[in-house]
Amino acid sequence: MGIRNYVWITGLILALSGCTKEAPEVSQSVSTEQAVHPLIAGINWADARDNFVDGWVIPSGLDAGDDYASVATKSNALYNGVISNLPGVNAIRLPINPPSVTERWRTAYQATIDQALNKKLKVVLSCWESSATKDGKIDNLDAFWQMWTIVINKYGQQSDVYIEVINEPYGYSLTQLSTIYEQFLARFPNLPRNRILLSGTGYSEDVNGVGADVRFKDCLLALHNYAFWNTRTQSEWEANWQTRYGAYAARTIVTEFGAGMTTGKNYTGAGGNDNEVAYMVGSTNVFRNTNLSSVYWPGIRDGDSYSLLNKSGTGTGITFSVTNPSGVARVRFGWGY
Repeated sequence: MGIRNYVWITGLILALSGCTKEAPEVSQSVSTEQAVHPLIAGINWADARDNFVDGWVIPSGLDAGDDYASVATKSNALYNGVISNLPGVNAIRLPINPPSVTERWRTAYQATIDQALNKKLKVVLSCWESSATKDGKIDNLDAFWQMWTIVINKYGQQSDVYIEVINEPYGYSLTQLSTIYEQFLARFPNLPRNRILLSGTGYSEDVNGVGADVRFKDCLLALHNYAFWNTRTQSEWEANWQTRYGAYAARTIVTEFGAGMTTGKNYTGAGGNDNEVAYMVGSTNVFRNTNLSSVYWPGIRDGDSYSLLNKSGTGTGITFSVTNPSGVARVRFGWGY
């Protein structure tokens, strides 16, 4: 990864003020010294197959045959690389599903959580559905409740573990989704509400409906938005984000956003007519100006052109390189740096 020292990073960040025609307005209103850092500033660590899998989710760098000690060793090295290459990162979002929690993989996989906590990273655990159905709904409700019962019994009292109930529940109407969330809160009454993330409707793309429900007033809200959904100018992307979180910015965590990082685009240069550049600049402007928590998709995932970090090696010999320093600079700018 290309970020090797603070001086180099500082040069990138200071350069942001002159990068695009619209960027100076942001840098004038919020300087690096004035920045307020959000609750969660993180990345996703994802399965190379994507997190929609039949069976265990196995994030890139782990193997199905690993035991707890092996996963702990690999996770420790990985988090060291993440922290050194992404200064200011404070959270990791990890996928789970019922097979990963109710079968033997759980014993090994929980080392990813434990090692993150040892590194003082916050952990967001989010439930993915399988690839077999992939209809935006919970595959098996009984297995879903069993999974969360096990997880919450283990980590429910860990103040740095956040629970994202369902990833991208696009198969449900607002009423149906709200019913599931109400059932979740009833089943786990002792889980602090300010560590529960309720995804917005659609592909977690609008939190206004869930946010307005008084039953969930003490819960956080999970929001996703991607440039491949539409083409907009930088200012249009900024306005679009604001419509998606509405009056609920203080409760919203953007648990996924991302753009191509291995394509050589300059996210601190002139945006021109490039939709991804407009998206990244506009998105991170919004995050910074509203102190909106954000988790980039993905920080680490083998073979993903959106990945911020390229991983090589295994075990304690794992190393990282930055796929796009300008992309890292924009992500960190959104975190308030």
